[in-house]
Amino acid sequence: MAPVITIREMPRHVGEEVVLQGWLYQRTDKGRLQFLQIRDGTGFCQAVVFKKNLSSEAFQAARRLTQESSLRVRGTVRQDPRAPGVPGGYELDVRDLEVIQLAEPFPIQPKEHGVEFLMRHRHLWIRSPRQWAIQRVRASLVRYLREWLDSHGFLNVDTPIITPAAAEGTTTLFEIDYHGEPAYLAQTGQLYNEAHIFAFGRVYCFGPTFRAEKSKTRRHLQEFWMLEPEIAFCDLEQLMAIQETMIAQVIQRCLQENQDELRLLERDTASLERVQPPFPRIHYDEAVERINRAAAAGEKVPGYDEPVPPLEWGEDFGSPHETYLAAQFDRPVFVHHFPTAAKAFYMEPEPDRPEVCRSVDLLAPEGYGEITGGSERISDPDKLLAAIQAHNLPLDAYRWYIDLRRYGSVVHSGFGLGLERTVAWVCGLEHVRETVAFPRTLQYMRP
Repeated sequence: MAPVITIREMPRHVGEEVVLQGWLYQRTDKGRLQFLQIRDGTGFCQAVVFKKNLSSEAFQAARRLTQESSLRVRGTVRQDPRAPGVPGGYELDVRDLEVIQLAEPFPIQPKEHGVEFLMRHRHLWIRSPRQWAIQRVRASLVRYLREWLDSHGFLNVDTPIITPAAAEGTTTLFEIDYHGEPAYLAQTGQLYNEAHIFAFGRVYCFGPTFRAEKSKTRRHLQEFWMLEPEIAFCDLEQLMAIQETMIAQVIQRCLQENQDELRLLERDTASLERVQPPFPRIHYDEAVERINRAAAAGEKVPGYDEPVPPLEWGEDFGSPHETYLAAQFDRPVFVHHFPTAAKAFYMEPEPDRPEVCRSVDLLAPEGYGEITGGSERISDPDKLLAAIQAHNLPLDAYRWYIDLRRYGSVVHSGFGLGLERTVAWVCGLEHVRETVAFPRTLQYMRP
């Protein structure tokens, strides 16, 4: 009896008779010859159905197949460099075919569809080769990031989804009722992670976060996943070194192990290949000078049909500013020491210049913007209390957080990596809505 294998296993079975189980993506009718594009979750391959090689009933069943019909095929694996699919270069010479279910007419055809239509049918759109490749890259990046952290002394400790207070900003909270008391969906796990470092030294959390931002840009979702490492005995300079090492190694591993998916996405990987440490580092002051020189000269933002907009010192970057700055370098660039007033309350001010804080954003090339944001955290309890009061935050909600600084406080730092933006960058996507199976945006909460 022929063994049941997956499409990804086909290279190990050349010349052998095997069984594949999957769904029909596309069929080309050449009369006595039927070319079936089959997918099974691990890849796509071509199955060649020649009338003389199987029973009349099986051949007629092949001719009646509709897109997304489920089927089981038996045949011999052949190696052919011309054969389409992932993995490429292999196809199945079919000897028998069984239709499990003949699918109804499929709403999504191999043609162009509008975004509105595709988002309404997201539960079906994720079956397409492009969406298949994106989700496999996403899953791979999650695994690579976790494995890097796990092998470098970091412990995964989960943090709450329901929180009593804001961490980033009170205007972007999703409020819920917690047994009659107001509570919020977490914007970040960072504050709780800071408690973990005093028990474990190096930790990370990885989970969904929620921001009620009224933004319709290609970089924003209402619900997204964040990887958040936090490190005891770590200052800003050490933090940047950890970030660039991790990100460079993860990107290079993705290039090696996800070649099939990136090829299917037609991703030009030249810029990813240049993601090697050290990454350039520029001070916020220098970034503002660069932006304003470009604005005065009338330079255009790469990829935008508009000039570089000027930036007043003290303001945070907009997307055109990030895109312009990143385009000045051949790999991701760190921008550090942002104005204290533009950042979160917990970031350590520079001792001899308190108007700037020991913060850093990592900007990706090709217009993908901020991939990570981090800082050295305030480690002195009195200084943290003053910052909370200056931001008019409710003191009772943060007493426990101040407590962390009262019992063996040390210099510590951390950062957050937005998974969806990272996936968009690696895959070369125009919009983050394709980076997650069921995106939540201002426009879409269903399906």
